[in-house]
Amino acid sequence: MSDDYLLDAAWEHWDMILSAYKLYEEHKPVVLFDIQEQRIYLYPYKDFKEEMNPGNQASLQDQYERAIATSKIVVFVRDNVNRRLVSYSLSYERGDAAGSRAWRKKRRRKK
Repeated sequence: MSDDYLLDAAWEHWDMILSAYKLYEEHKPVVLFDIQEQRIYLYPYKDFKEEMNPGNQASLQDQYERAIATSKIVVFVRDNVNRRLVSYSLSYERGDAAGSRAWRKKRRRKK
């Protein structure tokens, strides 16, 4: 276990994530794992990128290009309760994660 609960969630469900990815591997999709729904979604890279704001599009493009060049998969893990969405570049072999980026951070409530 790491100190990153979102990464731990991805590794905990890695077999299912990888199985889903392999069905569409030739298209190099972006993976989204929702921890509350316990569901895996696969999106075409271009469609996923278009849904982001311009700054995040540039970050995703950089991460995606590096991931593809190094045989990694871009996996987003979403936590709706804590309002967090983080991406990772994960190797097919469990244990290697790079390129973690926080897209949405937890909002603090005003008292």
